[in-house]
Amino acid sequence: MTNKPMNSPFPGMNPYLENPVFWAEVHHRLITAIADTIEENIPPQYRVAIEQRTYLSENSDSVLVGIPDVSVFSQQTSPQQYASTATQISTSEGITVMLPLPENITENYLEIREVSTGFVVTAIEVLSPKNKRQGEGRKAYEMKRNKVLASLYNLVEIDLLRSGKPVTILGEFPATDYQIIVSKSATRPQAKLYAFSIKEPIPVFPLPLQSEDTEPVLDLQSLLNGIYNRARYYLAIDYNQEPVPPLKSEDAAWSDTLLREHGLRTN
Repeated sequence: MTNKPMNSPFPGMNPYLENPVFWAEVHHRLITAIADTIEENIPPQYRVAIEQRTYLSENSDSVLVGIPDVSVFSQQTSPQQYASTATQISTSEGITVMLPLPENITENYLEIREVSTGFVVTAIEVLSPKNKRQGEGRKAYEMKRNKVLASLYNLVEIDLLRSGKPVTILGEFPATDYQIIVSKSATRPQAKLYAFSIKEPIPVFPLPLQSEDTEPVLDLQSLLNGIYNRARYYLAIDYNQEPVPPLKSEDAAWSDTLLREHGLRTN
């Protein structure tokens, strides 16, 4: 029996894909899909490289392991004394605690490079949860971000996660669920912000290259819709449950109506 593909019921970002159960796979698939679609639409003097950033995570988001803490107390005695007192010596059981297990983290990102020189024209980041939480992941990303912003190449930041602390932006701007930032090296410190809510489609935006090049358009919505079907998330997601992280009350009511209209929520 075959399962008929089903489109995501949400007009934009599907909040159920933010669940840690799915996000690592979504992130991997999206990075690859972006690289493939860019490769088809940029001039032949460029190539798209999938790069990796690694760091050791030791913060509270790491995997925790329980270590039983048992101490043995005894006195320094002679063999003869030990024989007569051994039955009186006992262990003292400590309290079981949780210790952080250092975790080697690898994060993928994209770079558009000139084939002839290897010069990086544009860096593209799809943010991960660790990039938005206090700890080594945030520090590693901010270090990379500052390096890019001080360089001659462009930066595209794609944030499809509602939880965590957004990247730093100066000035006043609307608080929304998701955002995309396009920073051209030629116009810094000004950048273009595409802010959107769960109720809106993901904006289509031009991908910056060098000034003389025609900028290809990046349609993340179409890419995510394709991923949703190819990965068969419609089989894995239980829409009777609330998404993780949970929605705001207003958005939860809207989502409930939407899912019932699509026949995906029945309880």
